[in-house]
Amino acid sequence: MAVEKKLMTKKKPTFLINEMLGKYLVQYNRTIKIPIFYDDLLRFQGSTTVYDKNDEDTLWIRTYYSEFDREEIDKSLKKIYTLLHSDGNDASIPYLNVDGIDYCTFGNSKPFRIKIRNILNDNYTYFYVKKADASRIYGLELEHILSPHNMNFLVHKDTLIEEHIAGIPGDDFIKDFLPKCTEPEKSQIAKEFVKFKERCLVRLLGDMRSYNYVIIPTHDFDQIIYKIRAIDFDQQSFEGNLKVYNLQFMKENFKIVEMVGKKLDNNSILQYKIEERSYMAKRMIAAPRRATRLIKCMKNDIISYPNNVQLLKKHLIKYVGDVKFKECENMGEILETILDFVKRNYLDISNKELF
Repeated sequence: MAVEKKLMTKKKPTFLINEMLGKYLVQYNRTIKIPIFYDDLLRFQGSTTVYDKNDEDTLWIRTYYSEFDREEIDKSLKKIYTLLHSDGNDASIPYLNVDGIDYCTFGNSKPFRIKIRNILNDNYTYFYVKKADASRIYGLELEHILSPHNMNFLVHKDTLIEEHIAGIPGDDFIKDFLPKCTEPEKSQIAKEFVKFKERCLVRLLGDMRSYNYVIIPTHDFDQIIYKIRAIDFDQQSFEGNLKVYNLQFMKENFKIVEMVGKKLDNNSILQYKIEERSYMAKRMIAAPRRATRLIKCMKNDIISYPNNVQLLKKHLIKYVGDVKFKECENMGEILETILDFVKRNYLDISNKELF
């Protein structure tokens, strides 16, 4: 299929967290009082460009603060690290150092990336401070519920703290690593891409261009296993064009889409799609209460424009052939209809296999 060059033309707005979603976050321990807000980090007084190992602009800038602000900010960021990764105990704070506070002006979220280092052994990790956006929070929760991966994040009022997801950025992997992969490795990556694509499409996670996901190689005893994870959840259930939720229409993914066509036949692609849908159905069946409550929040929320809702309904009726989408009035109801369709078909198949 041809790859469209521009599927999204307007910037997505930030949607505030409503009361129902706020209660959901409290119930599932996603909220906590933190000693600093996103806006506090915007008070930096200077910055320098951050370059990668090839001296190319990373689109991040290293921020600098006044001595007074930096002392307070460092103390607060260390506390956030202990809340995110431990029980919030202050005992480890003397052994932590804030090595860098980077700011990204690219994209919707404009996040701060915090580098925390343990001074005893020089191990370090990152976390992100962002403006809290209901779309992104729904995306994070759906990833936690429906994918194989647990998501670690905290929310306090208008500030979102996200754990770093380690891996090789998809655009870097496609450019620098994919050409060096063996043929069996390419086949395995093709399989994972099909499953990842299906997962994003089913749960309506959009804009999965190659720099919005990471590829994670894990060394097994006789091979390298590759997994693909989303790292940007900003475009959850917002756009009306169904192609925005389908990775194969992103020009940045064209090389890996082309590889899928060479490595997998249609029967294999269908098999992997069914496997991924079945896995998602099992996750929903195993944790029905959490999934149901999250979808209820979405149904009582506004996270898109009415025109987008109407357009997506039309596309889904054509794609799936289920007229139930006509009754949907918002993105939450659309997603509920999709997930019910996936779960219903899985249960139908499972029951048939019993006889």
